[in-house]
Amino acid sequence: MSKRIEDYAIIGNRTTAALVAPDGSIDWLGFPRFDSEACFAALLGDAENGYWRIAPKRNPTRVSRRYRQGTLILETEMETPDGTIILTDCMQRRGRLSEVLRLVRGKEGVVPMQMELSIRFGYGQIVPWVVKLPDGRLRAIAGPDQLILQTPVAHRGKGFKTVADFEIRKGEEIPFSLTWDQSFRPAPELTDVGRAIAAVEQEWKEWSARCKVCGEYTEAVLRSLITLRALGHSDTGGIVAAATTSLPEVMGGERNWDYRYCWLRDSTFTLYALMESGYCDEAKAWQEWLMRAIAGAPDKMQILYGLAGERRLDEYALPHLRGYMNSKPVRIGNQASGQLQLDVFGEVLDSLYQARRMGMPVTKDVWNMELGLIEHLESLWREPDEGIWEVRGGPKNFTWSKIMVWVAFDRAIKTMEEFGEPGPIDRLRRVRGQVREEIETKGFDAGLNAFVQFSGSKEMDATLLLIPVVGFLPADDPRVLNTVALIEQRLRRDGLVERYNSESKVDGLHGREGAFLACSFWLADNYVLQGRYEEAKKLFEGLLALRNDVGLLSEEYDPEGKRFTGNFPQAFSHVALINTALNLTRDVKPAAHRGS
Repeated sequence: MSKRIEDYAIIGNRTTAALVAPDGSIDWLGFPRFDSEACFAALLGDAENGYWRIAPKRNPTRVSRRYRQGTLILETEMETPDGTIILTDCMQRRGRLSEVLRLVRGKEGVVPMQMELSIRFGYGQIVPWVVKLPDGRLRAIAGPDQLILQTPVAHRGKGFKTVADFEIRKGEEIPFSLTWDQSFRPAPELTDVGRAIAAVEQEWKEWSARCKVCGEYTEAVLRSLITLRALGHSDTGGIVAAATTSLPEVMGGERNWDYRYCWLRDSTFTLYALMESGYCDEAKAWQEWLMRAIAGAPDKMQILYGLAGERRLDEYALPHLRGYMNSKPVRIGNQASGQLQLDVFGEVLDSLYQARRMGMPVTKDVWNMELGLIEHLESLWREPDEGIWEVRGGPKNFTWSKIMVWVAFDRAIKTMEEFGEPGPIDRLRRVRGQVREEIETKGFDAGLNAFVQFSGSKEMDATLLLIPVVGFLPADDPRVLNTVALIEQRLRRDGLVERYNSESKVDGLHGREGAFLACSFWLADNYVLQGRYEEAKKLFEGLLALRNDVGLLSEEYDPEGKRFTGNFPQAFSHVALINTALNLTRDVKPAAHRGS
């Protein structure tokens, strides 16, 4: 595929999501969940792997896109020599049914149109059995899945896809819907596409009206909140890291991961972003997901889980897909779920502590679970781990991991001090002191006068920008100031921040990746904490300018190629955007409040 990652927009129904290109083609979609096998996988292969395109026959002379205000309803306007059409795309749920809704409206002239539907279940590999129903709808079945195409437009088979030719005049509207259900179910009832789109719009607008953010960055924050909601599962409360798998961090390389799962370390940032913006119900659902996911023996806690808390996320490759821009392998599952990453203990304990501070109820059972995690952490905190970036170059004593170990003990102690929870507070205070001593001796390089990536290293790591955010040291501590300065010197590239030196082979992989967008927001947060507001605002607004035409961000940005890299849209990037905007505009700043 020649389309750039930033060419895509997302539509979704809070159980799954699709990527829509400016040419009217849906190139990525899986039913019924984000992590289900895709039925349109052209994004990671080619047209033979499935897509659904509705577009003018003659190439448009101009294309513009927008979301309807406060919604996830996408409108693509295409101007042609024959006239102009508007293609409206969104998704809805009808009970167990999941649907893509598409509506073509004539704006000017008479425009010849075409539709091409190529369904390929099993990540673009399985051609379905297709039959026409008595009411004229098309039914495509393979294994457990069926898709029902409904439209008044006459269509026909052509090879192994369905095509249609039609015209649309000014003022006319022509609807299309594609409905997923289990294959053993009877065909669902007909869909009133126009009425369904109106209902979807009303629901989104009611939700957006609850946003409590105001000021000059309200539009950017609301779009990020909508994106975050779109990546959440309405039933389970889980929020996936991204809607895609295997979009490369290095074009043509092997840094291709499946991000359609839920990471524990996102919890504190996500809770802050949601609660500070007025979305307490969503924050509560996310916290409840967190508790269900990690329930059980403390030594079995994972760093990531499936949407409903699934633990088996076995990783394998799909050799039949060539990969985005020939980036192989295309991976399904994520073997990082089995890694030891000590920082997640800190994220969980911090998340629950902050929830208490913000007035969210936390039960006694939750505290007992926290005590179990802390007691387990006491036995293994000195161990090396794979670190926050899930490197596959072998475990190390990563400084950030140890800092978050300190956070875990610190938040447990503060929970006892501030909320009266019972526990071995004196013992934990001693352990917290031991952890700090190890960080300040082994994670700090006296020659550099700065904290380093791991014990014995001379490398920088962007996670060290979070030292003042989590309250390990104040932002004006000389060691913090020098660490930030060295990160600016070594990891800043064309104004953006790389997460670490990807050419150092610490991760055992090859190729220099792009700048990690969340890390760039973290640098802006440091500027705020240091009182460097103009620099923070300049960096933040530069990051806002990187968003695509509909306000979305990927995981990374390639400064040389001037393009997005990594999975898309990326929840962590949008959470970081929200929190930095709040840091710039609120008197009580999340970055200062979290660590205080």
